[in-house]
Amino acid sequence: MKGIILAGGSGTRLYPITQAISKQVMPIYDKPMIYYPLSVLMMAGIKDIMVITTKEDQPNFIKLLKDGSQFGINIEYKIQPSPDGLAQAFILGEEFIGNDPCAMVLGDNIYFGNNFKNMLVNAKEYAENGKASIFGYQVRDPQRFGIMEIDENQNVLSVEEKPQNPKSDYAITGLYFYPKGVSEMAKQVKPSKRGELEITTLNDMYLKNGNLRAELLGGGFTWFDTGTIDSMMEANSMIRLVQTNNGKIISCPEAIAYNQGWIDKDTLLEAATLMQKNDYGKYLFKVAEKNKSLKLEK
Repeated sequence: MKGIILAGGSGTRLYPITQAISKQVMPIYDKPMIYYPLSVLMMAGIKDIMVITTKEDQPNFIKLLKDGSQFGINIEYKIQPSPDGLAQAFILGEEFIGNDPCAMVLGDNIYFGNNFKNMLVNAKEYAENGKASIFGYQVRDPQRFGIMEIDENQNVLSVEEKPQNPKSDYAITGLYFYPKGVSEMAKQVKPSKRGELEITTLNDMYLKNGNLRAELLGGGFTWFDTGTIDSMMEANSMIRLVQTNNGKIISCPEAIAYNQGWIDKDTLLEAATLMQKNDYGKYLFKVAEKNKSLKLEK
């Protein structure tokens, strides 16, 4: 299965900060924002990942993430010439995706909660068997989001983009799993009134074909769409609080890779040594020590 991180756009809601830097490489507490969506794909067991960026910002992403080998994965890069809608990602990534199922996560979305890895693995398995999955989260202001209407058995009844009269308060978050053929489906999406290839339209196509399901992020789960200063500050505070309380680093690609068996102990320790002067590096040393008895693949 392939994975895409959509990290394009101009970040105008964060001007003047993002006039010089992409928001996805800005820090959310102790790590770059893009580490959070990257970790989501890695937790799902996805090793082949494409990062879609603007032409101006791509060098910084390459400098930060390189080819992904330090995380035991393969990262490719693609330029998004203009931000023409989320569904455009599957057209830009058509050659990369090939005939595989594909997950996409937005580069400014942060997820944290119990049982999340199992939900990701579940969505991946459904995608490999022909079903698309979307992730719902209850919000106070559903008019601002794409919305899913569901029945008592969590079946998706409808999806709608930023409705004036929402049929539910479940926002469709920026994480999507699709079966093979998603690029061809995306080509059938017609531009909306605002001239974009809407991901909600793509989801509706799968719904009408009977191939759309929902995963609901319930109580105790946190989701952030960090497109504004306030949401970034809220995410910073939450990550700091959780990490301080439990002594673990949330969304740590090196630790995920090591626990998945994608990198060996020497590679983990190399990263730990590089960052030994801060808590991130100290945590990597702890991961190596805690799992020293595990036999992991190189």
